[in-house]
Amino acid sequence: MNRLALQRLLAPRSVALFGGEWADAVAAASRKIGYQGEVWRVHPTRPSSATQHYFRSVDELPGAPDAAFLAAPSREVPAIAAGLSARGAGGFVCFAAGFSETGTDEGRRLTEELLASAPELPFFGPNCYGFINFFDGVALWPDQLVGARRERGVALICQSGTISLNLLFNGRSLPLGCILTVGNQTRLAAEDLIELLAEDARVSAFGLYLEGVKDVGRFAHAVAAARTAGKPIALVKAGRTAAAARTARTHTGALAGADAAFDAFCRQAGIARCDTLGALCETLKLFHCGGPLPGRRVLVMGASGGDMAMTADNSRRLGLEFPPMPDASAAQLREILSDRVSLANPFDFQTYVWFDRPRMRAMFTVAQRSGFDAVGFMIDCPPEGQADATAYLHGIEEFIAAIPGAPSRGAVISSLPESLPAATRERCLSAGIVPLQGQREALEALDLAGAVGESWRRDAAPELRRPKALKERARALTEHDAKAALAAYGVRVPRAALVRPHDAAGAAEAVGFPVVMKAAGAALEHKSEVGGVVLNIRSAREAAQAAERLAGLSETLLIEEMVADGVAEVLIGVTVDPQFGQLLVLGAGGVLTELLRDSVTLLPPWDASSIEAGLRSLRVARLLGGFRGRPAGDLPALTQTALAVARYAQANLETLTELDLNPVIVRPAGAGAVAVDALIRLAE
Repeated sequence: MNRLALQRLLAPRSVALFGGEWADAVAAASRKIGYQGEVWRVHPTRPSSATQHYFRSVDELPGAPDAAFLAAPSREVPAIAAGLSARGAGGFVCFAAGFSETGTDEGRRLTEELLASAPELPFFGPNCYGFINFFDGVALWPDQLVGARRERGVALICQSGTISLNLLFNGRSLPLGCILTVGNQTRLAAEDLIELLAEDARVSAFGLYLEGVKDVGRFAHAVAAARTAGKPIALVKAGRTAAAARTARTHTGALAGADAAFDAFCRQAGIARCDTLGALCETLKLFHCGGPLPGRRVLVMGASGGDMAMTADNSRRLGLEFPPMPDASAAQLREILSDRVSLANPFDFQTYVWFDRPRMRAMFTVAQRSGFDAVGFMIDCPPEGQADATAYLHGIEEFIAAIPGAPSRGAVISSLPESLPAATRERCLSAGIVPLQGQREALEALDLAGAVGESWRRDAAPELRRPKALKERARALTEHDAKAALAAYGVRVPRAALVRPHDAAGAAEAVGFPVVMKAAGAALEHKSEVGGVVLNIRSAREAAQAAERLAGLSETLLIEEMVADGVAEVLIGVTVDPQFGQLLVLGAGGVLTELLRDSVTLLPPWDASSIEAGLRSLRVARLLGGFRGRPAGDLPALTQTALAVARYAQANLETLTELDLNPVIVRPAGAGAVAVDALIRLAE
């Protein structure tokens, strides 16, 4: 990307507006933001007047515009783009629609023509709303404009014009430095803008609304550049419930769909993935006021037991920690508040100091220096002009006055978004306190900001381990061959024999009862679904009967020792995402896989600590820890099994399409973990 041209486009000294009413709206937005450069209007038929001159084409312009806004019919856009390119323009916004987003041959043809017409020019869109640059006072924006010039703020990058308007209209005091829409991302994509703006000292953080990532490799590089520059990213990405782009043949493939891959990337890259625009705004305010939190140890305090009870309830599915007050802090608080107030976290300090400002400040001073990553003061103010808010505002002022020099991040939290007046929010921001609106969204923001801080501290950015080409056709190894291949990399598998049906009874005795007998035909990927597995065979007679029944399914039978002392069953798998490459999937195995859908997806690099952390995040981890008096499972052995799978996957990067160990039976601590079923699919 031509960085100089892109800088011209974003901070132009001259702009050309092509079109009628939509271009009128851009001109109005330019006036409102106080744009100081040249504005040239272009329209083929509009008459000029004493106050407004219209040029008929690009060729008539008095110079090469740094930026242009194209609101012309889509069929005319490629020719205009070619003219701008010939004149040496900086770039343009393609507001016009009717290109690749239509999914039609004509739309694709116009897109190809547009790209060919402007081979070097950066442009937004097509089908996008343009941008507002509050830093430099530029608005190529065809709608209402709210907000003011700013010296430092958040960069918002959106694929949706309406979403960008929603965020622009927020009543949450989100400090916006610029808002840029990318539409179809035909030339400029989110990653281009992140890379450029990561170098801008005025940008405090990035907020994204995405529907897709154009180039995952470049996106990962841009995210790493933002992280290096200390600029955290929060985003909303549509498509959590969208079906995977391909049909999954295994449990692993079903669990590691496209959204799970993106979720894993965000988690490991240190990106705050939000579910709502409200949570996005609150997280970005936290990022603007000091970046990610060091961790998720928080103290929430207020003068209401109800608020504190709801804080605990609303945090139950989050990763926030509410540790007790340190002893030294507790002793100081008892002196300030007396024994009538119970010290807990969340902390209801009641109203004993409500009208005693010095004691209130002393209380906040202790709280903010008690070793928490963040301290939140929960308070809802009455509506402005309808009640006396003095006492509420005094409480907030004392919280602000106590923060200088405190190591904790301070936040004022309202349980309802509308219960924190604009003037109070701005007062908090100017003092470095984060005004968080809406209890649930505030808690989500604290959780996400802490998770990003933890990820940055681990400093293990994800890798994209992708084959050179995705293969269309693949073949499945037999279970016996798959286990042999994995055993060579350190996966423990059962003692086994592969025999003809008439040799099954003798082979079962040699393996040692009890045994499992399976139909072993190459086409039987899901044997249990066709009755191809017989468990708990305890004698030669039972083995002969089972072999007779299974002979109708396969000419060969796999006989294995039966692992009977399992503590838990776990799935370990690898799949290959078209964008993100190899993914390691860990989850509840056996009959619980489809029932619980309890899984975690991990991108490389894979090591013992990341795999163990992934296993501990599963609900089935409670079984591994020893549930209700049962023995604890061999977690180290399970971790080593996953590492062995990872080694196999890396060694077979160009051919492996799917790998499924389900289940791996985890035996009691010290006894190991055994892969009792295995499926490997390799590209032909």
